[in-house]
Amino acid sequence: MTKKILVLHTGGTISMQADGSGAVVTNADNPMNHVTVPLEGIETEVIDFFNIPSPHITPQHMLKLYQKIKASADQFDGVVITHGTDTLEETAYFLDTMQLPEIPVVLTGAMRSSNELGSDGVYNYLTALRVASDKKASDKGVLVVMNDEAHAAKYVTKTHTTNVSTFQTPTHGPLGLIMKQEILYFKTAEPRVRFDLNSISGLVPIIPAYAGMKTELLDMLDLDKIDGLIIEAFGAGNLPKEVAGKLADMIADGLPVALVSRCFNGIAEPVYAYEGGGVQLHQAGIFFVKELNAQKARIKLLIALNAGLKDQELRDYMEG
Repeated sequence: MTKKILVLHTGGTISMQADGSGAVVTNADNPMNHVTVPLEGIETEVIDFFNIPSPHITPQHMLKLYQKIKASADQFDGVVITHGTDTLEETAYFLDTMQLPEIPVVLTGAMRSSNELGSDGVYNYLTALRVASDKKASDKGVLVVMNDEAHAAKYVTKTHTTNVSTFQTPTHGPLGLIMKQEILYFKTAEPRVRFDLNSISGLVPIIPAYAGMKTELLDMLDLDKIDGLIIEAFGAGNLPKEVAGKLADMIADGLPVALVSRCFNGIAEPVYAYEGGGVQLHQAGIFFVKELNAQKARIKLLIALNAGLKDQELRDYMEG
C-alpha cells in the first residue's frame, strides 16, 4: 500500500548551498525539490512552505505549520518538515504541544549544505520519509530524525555547532534507530497535554545565571512589556540571593517565572534551602520545569499563557 507523505520545506542549511567563497547562502531554487525519492511505496506532495534561515523562525511560523498540518492531515499518512537546525528543536517542541492528528510528524535538517563535501541533507530527508511512512511512528509524538536516529521532540537538543551527529537526547537517549531495512523503536514518548491555538503572541525572555550575578539584567526588564520570564539557573535550580529576592518581587507583581537548569543533563528540582536555593525559589512561586532546556521552557510558557492557563492550573502544567 502506497503511503502519501506531505513534505513542508521551510529553509535552513538543508535547502542552502555554499557559494564560491564557501559561505552558505539561501537558494531561491531549493535543491531539495530536485531530490528523487527512490523509496518504494512512498508518494510525496512537496510544498515550499517557507524559505528562511531557522534563526528567522518565530512562534508565528510554527503556528502556521501547525495549522497547515491540521488542515491537511486527513489527506496524508505522515508529514515531513525540513528545517534549519538552529531552532529546529523549538519548532518540533511547539508542534508536539499542539493537537496534531495521530499521524507521524517528522522534522529533519542538515549540518552541511547541498553542495558541500559529505552533505547529509538528502540522506536525512529520505530517512525522515521512511519514518513518516512507518505506522509504528504514529504514537511517538513529533520526532526529530537525523543521522539514523529518531528523537522525541520534548527532549532532543542541538549539542554541537557543526557535527552531523549534533542532535542528541541527554539523559534519555533516542527513541529509536533507523536501520538499513527496518526502523527499531525501543522507547515510547510520554503522553502530553496538547492545545489548539489560533494565534500566539507575547514576550517571554530568557535570563541565564552567572557567577557574581546581581539584579542588573532583571532591573532592565519592563514588567509592563513582558508576559513571563525563564531563568536558566545553576545546578539543581539555585541562584544568587540578590536575584532570588528580585524574582520574588516580580512574582508578587504577577509575572509568571519558570526555572530550568543550565546543566546539560539532569532535572531542576528544589533541593537546597539556603538563601537563593531552590527551596526558597519554589516557595516564592517560581515554576520548576522538568527535563526541558530554556528555549523549550520558553515555548511551553508562551503556549500556556496563550491557552489562558493561570494560577494553580498554570503551575501544574509548567511543572508537569
